Amino acid sequence: MTSFSTLDAWLTHLESAHPVGIDMGLARINQVRDALQFSFDCPVITVGGTNGKGSTCAILESILLRAGYSVGCHTSPHLLTFNERARVNGQNATDAELLPHFHAVEQARRSLPEPVSLTYFEFTTLAIMHLFASRGLDAVIFEVGLGGRLDAVNILDTDCAIITSIDIDHTDYLGDTREKIAFEKAGIFRAGKPAICADPVPPQTLIDHAEKTGADLWLFGRDFRYEGQAGSERQQWSYVGRTMRRSALAYPALRGANQLINTSAALAGLEALRDRLPVSAQDIRLGLANVELAGRFQVLPGLPAVVLDVGHNPHAAAVLAQNLGNMGYFPYTYAVFGSMRDKDIAGILQHLKGEIDHWCVTDLPTPRGASAVQLETALREAGVVDGPDSSVQRFESPAEAFQDALKRVPDNGRIVVFGSFYTVAGVMAYRKSQQH
Repeated sequence: MTSFSTLDAWLTHLESAHPVGIDMGLARINQVRDALQFSFDCPVITVGGTNGKGSTCAILESILLRAGYSVGCHTSPHLLTFNERARVNGQNATDAELLPHFHAVEQARRSLPEPVSLTYFEFTTLAIMHLFASRGLDAVIFEVGLGGRLDAVNILDTDCAIITSIDIDHTDYLGDTREKIAFEKAGIFRAGKPAICADPVPPQTLIDHAEKTGADLWLFGRDFRYEGQAGSERQQWSYVGRTMRRSALAYPALRGANQLINTSAALAGLEALRDRLPVSAQDIRLGLANVELAGRFQVLPGLPAVVLDVGHNPHAAAVLAQNLGNMGYFPYTYAVFGSMRDKDIAGILQHLKGEIDHWCVTDLPTPRGASAVQLETALREAGVVDGPDSSVQRFESPAEAFQDALKRVPDNGRIVVFGSFYTVAGVMAYRKSQQH
């Protein structure tokens, strides 16, 4: 039987163990899950959508922890270490805590009459589920990977499904229209269970699927919403749900224009589950004040201003542009930008070229990455020229691109690091190496 003594060795093995990185379908993973025989006695919350999933998971986790519950939270992908994907009571699971569950998944897989192979995401998600199930937690939160219907997380029957936003992304797997993508996302809905949709304009396919499934659909604007409180000196807002109102809430510690929608979705989920997971107004206030999530419009302290954002599709780029516009005046903005090849790069640039003067484009350490040459070509096609006030330069790594931006940016300027998780992770790892 394959067995490794370190988490790194397991992860290296899993990167090449299955013939393709993404293999849609639940038949293989269901067989292994049945062999593992784990179950959850606590509420299971699943969070899907195109953008805003990580933020919504972090908000739910933060509020439930403040309310004194023991909580498991799974998110993906990770930025610096795999352990970020599995948090128990707000702490990343250690290698030692994860290892027995990797062994358990491998043993279950091998025990089948005809062993199946699992993708990296399927194998690691099962291991994290098995870890959480072994802990007897009060609540577990799972971020859906890609889509929903055929995603590994969908082997769990959710007690509350949340869909944050629906936009064009991963078209090779999910389809090329919002209607097709919404159908895939709505695959996490379950009969008789709350299905919360925070997209202000939900495609009809999602509404139809909720009806067909018999899920209890909560729509943003109809069943729940947020209201800004005009004229209040300190910025405050209210959540309005089906049966309750939460007034005088502070803005979440996560910055950005879309965080109130994500927070409202989280609060709707908690309202729907209030019989099993009651939380107080104070729990919500403390949870929102203390929520943290790296790489989501994260503004680092000090000068020049450095913004980290993992936005990597046109919808996320539009939000990033709005957030940058709200930051006040900067004479020059430098971008460190790297992207996957399969993204709508022209669509991303369309939203951001007005906010950025100098572009440092970079290769990424993955075969799926677009080359710096491809990114430069897209910028030239978008009309970016070289001159005193604008430029495009190519680099081999996010760290090199960032170092160049740091050399050139004035103290009162800013650097925006965005695009793929690999771009942000490369810069975070470089900054960390400089602090030692």
